[in-house]
Amino acid sequence: MRTIEDWERAVAAVGMPPLHSRRITDEDFHPSLVSGELGPLRLAKLVTPPGDCYRDMRLVRADQRGLCQIEVILEGWALTEQGGRQAEVGLNDLVVIDPAQPVRFSSSATTSVTILVQGSLLGIGADDLSQLSAVRIPGDRGPGALVSSLARGLTRSLGGLQGEEAVTSGNAVVDLIAVALRAQLGGRHPATDRALRARVLSFIEARLPDPELSPAAVAAAHHISVRRLHQLFETESLTVAALIRRRRLERCRRDLADPALRELTVAAIGARWGFSDPSHFSRLFKAAYGYTAAEHRKLH
Repeated sequence: MRTIEDWERAVAAVGMPPLHSRRITDEDFHPSLVSGELGPLRLAKLVTPPGDCYRDMRLVRADQRGLCQIEVILEGWALTEQGGRQAEVGLNDLVVIDPAQPVRFSSSATTSVTILVQGSLLGIGADDLSQLSAVRIPGDRGPGALVSSLARGLTRSLGGLQGEEAVTSGNAVVDLIAVALRAQLGGRHPATDRALRARVLSFIEARLPDPELSPAAVAAAHHISVRRLHQLFETESLTVAALIRRRRLERCRRDLADPALRELTVAAIGARWGFSDPSHFSRLFKAAYGYTAAEHRKLH
């Protein structure tokens, strides 16, 4: 990356909340960026020179709303300002940021890890995030120390963890972050069921291609009974089985209309999303949309 603008574009391109940099000339600007995903987490390790950066409402992206951003300082220090508060964070400290709100950073030469996760997975809502933003969480004791220690190895682990391993590992990190935030909120843990339901939804989305995905498999993966799983969704419009079926059909419908996948047969598209029986897939598709999967492909 040769210029500050290149850096800003690279950060935004990997899904990190966008920022504008200030007070650094291109000649002194030699940052680095490593990014990836670990189950429900989006991660980036950033090495940046000293300077200031900011985000105003013009830079806020719609897809950042509902996310919680945790910054972990591995080297250097940073001063964070958001929501009328300031937090000075140093080695191993954490600071929580609302990526859908304006923020300012001033920092030394810094190595940090940015963790992005849906607030619903942590069991926190907009009011909780407002209370937590720009608040220092010590990284030398308590749950903050555990999160900080894990953050050091997270970006190195990205390539070695795939599929279920990545989701399970990511969920373990989510649990630790939730504990750290709950401690900061005085032990209050809002919307426990909502957080578990959001985690179940994330799990289902990650495993839609698995033909063995079922309510029993989902419950076992989350160490709860099938009855407890159904209780989590009793106020929702769809049961767990119906949700799995609908999301699979939606993915199939999208792929059938994709010119890049035209070489795949209708049955192969169905199998790609967990429908191992072509006849069953055809019946479900027509029942859901009123026309066959082949007719949908021809239409597009």
